[in-house]
Amino acid sequence: MTLIMILLAVCGGATLSIQAAINGQLGSNVGVFKSAFLTFSVGALITALLIFFFEPKQAVTLLDVPKWQLLGAMFGVPYIVIMVVAVQRIGTAVAKVAVIFGQLAMSMLIDNFGWLGNPAIPFSPSRLSAVVCLGIALAFIYSGSKSRAES
Repeated sequence: MTLIMILLAVCGGATLSIQAAINGQLGSNVGVFKSAFLTFSVGALITALLIFFFEPKQAVTLLDVPKWQLLGAMFGVPYIVIMVVAVQRIGTAVAKVAVIFGQLAMSMLIDNFGWLGNPAIPFSPSRLSAVVCLGIALAFIYSGSKSRAES
């Protein structure tokens, strides 16, 4: 089951790269905020249909949870807007690796300190090495795309 979840997460990451590339092009044609608006509008419609047809009834509603948990919904907006702008300027690969680097670094902090109600998973040499390796990968991908753009 763990392998299936990892594969699904990899597929989710692949779809985000496709979305970033498409939204970058759309944003350059119609504008950053219109592109972001379309993303959220279509996403809201599809999610509403999924909720209506597939979501099992829950004992707790959105009005019952601690209000800080509702803030997570707001973090998608800067992500989409930043990606629409970034992909146009630095390309999909550099933008996505930079996002993954930010995600990994923040995830390690959340894990280590047990922030936001998550179980604490301490730093380890192998986890820290992964962040360093991804930072190096980001530098290589950026320098490779930069030298390619200059030629």
